[in-house]
Amino acid sequence: MKDKQRMFELRFLVRDYECDLQGIVNNAEYLHYLEHTRHEFLKSLGLDFHELHEKGLDAVVIRLEIDYRFPLKSGDRFVVRLSLKKRGRLRYIFFQHIFSLPDHRPILDAEVTCACLFKGKPVASEEIDRAAAMYLD
Repeated sequence: MKDKQRMFELRFLVRDYECDLQGIVNNAEYLHYLEHTRHEFLKSLGLDFHELHEKGLDAVVIRLEIDYRFPLKSGDRFVVRLSLKKRGRLRYIFFQHIFSLPDHRPILDAEVTCACLFKGKPVASEEIDRAAAMYLD
């Protein structure tokens, strides 16, 4: 995991309706937590996902790998931590980790690969590169 200065984090609380019949968070709900954290990360950089789309620039998930470590239950508090790396000119790799609070037990590790498209065509995004410079390797 990266130096804490270069990590973005967002805290959450598990809501009842996010759990399945087993009483644990449904596996698909974790995708929502990860995506929301990526969007809030962009906002923290002064970039708005919707505004980027309106300009014709879309960051799309092209690969997702998740390792589920331990389940969360209703009422659990947790944090999603995110670090970022650029691979080549066109790909951004988001390393995301979920930890329970307050004990910081590892819940999930994910590697999310995104590519930027401008009006549907793959592009390098100088705007994102500039905004995320302090987070990029």
